[in-house]
Amino acid sequence: MMRFQDPEWLVLVVVIPVLVYRYIHQERQKRGRIRFSGIATFKRIGPSLSLKFRHCLMVFRCLGLLLLILAMARPQSGREGREILSQGIDIVLALDVSSSMEAKDLANQRRTRLEVSKDVVSEFVADRANDRLGLVVFAGESYTQCPLTLDYEVFNGFLKGVEIAEGEWDGTAIGLGIATAVNRLRESEAESKVIILLTDGKNNRGEIDPLTAAKAAKAVGVRIYTIGAGSDGTIMQEQASIFGKRFVPVKVEIDEETLKEVADVTGGRYFRATSAEKLEGIYEEIGEMEKTEVKIREYVDYQELFAKFLWAGLIMFMLELILGNTRFRRLP
Repeated sequence: MMRFQDPEWLVLVVVIPVLVYRYIHQERQKRGRIRFSGIATFKRIGPSLSLKFRHCLMVFRCLGLLLLILAMARPQSGREGREILSQGIDIVLALDVSSSMEAKDLANQRRTRLEVSKDVVSEFVADRANDRLGLVVFAGESYTQCPLTLDYEVFNGFLKGVEIAEGEWDGTAIGLGIATAVNRLRESEAESKVIILLTDGKNNRGEIDPLTAAKAAKAVGVRIYTIGAGSDGTIMQEQASIFGKRFVPVKVEIDEETLKEVADVTGGRYFRATSAEKLEGIYEEIGEMEKTEVKIREYVDYQELFAKFLWAGLIMFMLELILGNTRFRRLP
């Protein structure tokens, strides 16, 4: 953006049309007449270069005057800036990647639980601002997929790379998933530290009990929201066999009592998602509960530009002076 610090000087611009009018009037007054018997010879003579550009001196004078007036008005260019004064939330999203997350009951057999969860998490990330986000995945073991970061593109890149756990580390180690997430937040200085844990089963692997991990989270000021993902009752799950793919009935087993206790211990809440729409609504609700007021101070940093206009104006006057006394010099 650009502004003039002393705009009252711009009133002098009205002098320029007056100078142009006076110049045109004087040029018309200088016309004279000479009688000749014929002017055919003169018609064959083309105008000289000096004649073609005879008015450029007036152009240089007007431009120089305009630039000097602008310089006196002190033009300034401004660059807007924003300074974020408030600190965001540190959030670790813990995602179950056990083989049971291949079930397609959340999206009418079109997408797996993991695919639905990844899409919903990606939408959750899109609504955040000024919050550091991290990603932990767990099955029979757990590890950090993405450390806490403000670069949401990097986070989404890691999120896209999440896949179902291979056979050797399959299982559901909820306690380990919580412990790994807590470890990422242990040294955080954010006012609010949150874990959003999504699972579709019960703890059956790992050396750490979920409640023990929850108590450790409470000790370092971490709040945990737990989500049980999966339909109620029995679902038809696709399985591979020697005869090809077939659907077999599988009972949905989510340890809701443990997930509720984990959330209660840390001051969080437990949610149950039986469809993609409900899961999306759960993350939106958590997002609304875990929001900080972002305070922003806006400012404009101005830079003086009058010197550029001043030098340009002086160059215009110098050109007029030099050309007026050389190439376009007029004799009385």
